[in-house]
Amino acid sequence: MRSNQQLPTPDQIVHAPKVLLHDHLDGGLRAGTVLELAAGVGHALPATTAETLADWFAESADSGSLERYLETFSHTVAVMQDADAITRVAREAVEDLADDGVVYAEIRYAPELHLDGGLELTEVVAAVQRGFDEGMASRPGIRVQQLLTAMRQAARASEIARLAIEWRDRGVAGFDIAGPEAGFPPTRFLAAFELLAAENMRYTIHAGEGFGLPSIWEAVHPCGADRLGHGVRIAEDITVSPDGTATLGRLAAYVRDRRIPLEICPRSNVQTGAAPSLAEHPIGLLAELGFRVTVNTDNRLMSRTSMSAEMTGLVEAFGYDLVQLERLTTNAMKSAFLPYDERVDLIHRIKEGYAELRA
Repeated sequence: MRSNQQLPTPDQIVHAPKVLLHDHLDGGLRAGTVLELAAGVGHALPATTAETLADWFAESADSGSLERYLETFSHTVAVMQDADAITRVAREAVEDLADDGVVYAEIRYAPELHLDGGLELTEVVAAVQRGFDEGMASRPGIRVQQLLTAMRQAARASEIARLAIEWRDRGVAGFDIAGPEAGFPPTRFLAAFELLAAENMRYTIHAGEGFGLPSIWEAVHPCGADRLGHGVRIAEDITVSPDGTATLGRLAAYVRDRRIPLEICPRSNVQTGAAPSLAEHPIGLLAELGFRVTVNTDNRLMSRTSMSAEMTGLVEAFGYDLVQLERLTTNAMKSAFLPYDERVDLIHRIKEGYAELRA
C-alpha cells in the first residue's frame, strides 16, 4: 500500500532505529575479513580482492535456487573454525549492524558447523559471545543475542537444544533449525522442540521459503514455533480476486490470528526464488492484511544487503513512509526473544527515534 506521506530520505532510513530477527552469522562476514582469514588457514577462494569476492558471493547467491545459495557458505564456514576467527566475525557483525542503525538483533548460526578445527560446541558459543560482548562494548547503542541453529540434514537438534538451554542466561535467546526444507521436515526434531517447550525456551523454525504450506503447517502445529523463519510462502494460502478482495485459507488465517511473526527477508527471497521481485514480493500483501510482518537481512554478504538497504527496497517498491517502517520495526521488537519489560523499553526508544526523524 503506497502512502500519501513524503517518502523517507536515505539519511533518515540509515538513522532510523532498526530491529533484526533473522541474520546468519556465517552469511554476514565482511568480504575483506573472509580474505584475511582464508589466507591465514590456507583456504582457497574464488576471488583475490575484497571487491571481486563480494561480487562472487552476490552473483553465486543470485541464482533462484536455495540449494545453490547455501553452497556459498562453504567458504565462510571454512574460515570460522577457530575461536579467534569466530570472535572477530561476531564482533564485526555487531559493529556493522550498529553502524547501520540497528538497536536490537538476534544473530543465528549452527555451532555444529564450526568444529572442524577441534573446538567443542560450548567453545563455539563462548567465542561468539566474546565477539558480541566486544562489539556491544564498542557500540553501546545496540543489544545483540544469539540464536543457536541445528541443521535439518543432521541429527544433532536435541543436543543443540540442550546447548541453548545451558547458555540461555549467558547470551543465547533461543533456538532455530535451518537447511534444506524439502525432505527434512521439522517434525523430525519433535524431541528437541518438546525439550525446549518444557524448559520455557523460545524457538523459531525456518519454514515457507524453499518449501511451501506443508512446511509452515508442520512448524506451526506439531512443532509449535514461536516465529516462522521466512514464512513468505504463507501467501500461497491467500486468494486475491480480480477486484482486490483477499480470502485467507485456514492456515493463513491461523497464522495471522495467532500473531505468529514472519521473519521475512525480501532480497534473499528474490535470490532464492521465493519471490519474483521486490515489487512483486508478498510482503506488501501480508503487511496490508495485518500479518505480523518483520523485515530482515538473512545473509548480508550473499545478498549484498543491510537493514537500511532492505528498508530502502520497501520504500521504492511499495512507497512506505516512516510510519510504515516504524510499524515493521515495532512488529519485530514485539516478536523478539526478550523479556516483556525489556521489549517495551526498546519499543519506547524506537518510537522516540522515529518521532525525531519526523520532526
